[in-house]
Amino acid sequence: MTNVFRRMEELGDIYGKRILVRVDFNIPIDPATGKITDDSRIQGSLPTLKSLLQKGGRVIAISHRGRPKSPNAQDSLQPVVDYLQEHLDFPVHFVNEVMSPKVTEASQALKPGELLILENLRFHPGEKTNSREFASYLASLADIYVNDAFGTSHREDASIVGVPEFLPAYAGLLMAEELDTLDEILTHPERPYWAIIGGAKVSDKVKLLARLLDLVDGLIIGGGMANTFLYAEGYDMGKSLVEPDAVATAKDLVERAKSKGIPVILPTDMVLAKEFRADAPFRVAKITDIHSDEMALDIGPETIKAIVQALQPAKTVLWNGPMGVFEFEAFAQGTLAVARELAQLNAAVVVGGGDSVAAVNKAGVKDKLTHISTGGGATLRYLEGEDLPGVRALKHAVHE
Repeated sequence: MTNVFRRMEELGDIYGKRILVRVDFNIPIDPATGKITDDSRIQGSLPTLKSLLQKGGRVIAISHRGRPKSPNAQDSLQPVVDYLQEHLDFPVHFVNEVMSPKVTEASQALKPGELLILENLRFHPGEKTNSREFASYLASLADIYVNDAFGTSHREDASIVGVPEFLPAYAGLLMAEELDTLDEILTHPERPYWAIIGGAKVSDKVKLLARLLDLVDGLIIGGGMANTFLYAEGYDMGKSLVEPDAVATAKDLVERAKSKGIPVILPTDMVLAKEFRADAPFRVAKITDIHSDEMALDIGPETIKAIVQALQPAKTVLWNGPMGVFEFEAFAQGTLAVARELAQLNAAVVVGGGDSVAAVNKAGVKDKLTHISTGGGATLRYLEGEDLPGVRALKHAVHE
């Protein structure tokens, strides 16, 4: 895709201007302690916020968090405000409302180099319905709009697609980096180019797999979806998750890969258990030795070795989706091993998808990889070839 939109670097002199920045502060918070458990998305937004503040912008940051039915303390952005007050060397203000005279007054009172954060956008019903009135109100708070929330750009929310109808709009630093990186691996990857695709279901990744077969030089399939591919090849998968309706699709994808000369690596051994629980007893066995009362919950050591060997010559790797039931420690080892292997490669490695990103963090290799995407569904849809509403809105935004 060609990203013909204006970037933040094109803003020019912004001293004293009010800038509405759509960020992604949809972060996990421990309900017991009220503490943020993963600050990756906040950290991702800091370069854009700092740049605008350093140049004297009067910055108004807006975001959603969670899926609240109505305003509530659990989904408030207050913990994010507390975090930013600790991590930013600029004044940080907060209004616990979204659309009110209080919000308007606070935005007008901002001084150059100060940040104002509004309360959770989804506390207002107009956010999810893309209310023109709500979008117009948000736009009235500022002179310029910056979208730095790639992870939410597959949504047609008022703050994503409505506001750019009223304000000059630009891509933030994170948004531009996400799109540039994904475009690079979609159009000009250094080869050999391998993709590692995991996750539970083939049906969730059909479009992605089909598109990748026109792009990659090799494909590795793991996670629950590998069970369906193995079942399609005639293996008895016991009680493993298998999608009967996707068997024909799996066969077709493998045949397409063969016709293109693309190697497809599937598990040859699995970590098996009789029950789906964290402390279930388990064993490692070849895929020809899965008992009728067992289910595959992770890839085995033989498969890990095959993946490591296949990736050695790779110059570009895309990873989306875990290799096993990553939320259970006993069945996370295959996913963690893949994360550590990717960190050792002399290749451009792009990681997308919540569990894959979590694995990279858990394995302690985040800083050794080329790009960790902040988008879950947005990354997947962009890789599938979808024109994201938030990106489309930037392209068609009003000009100054």
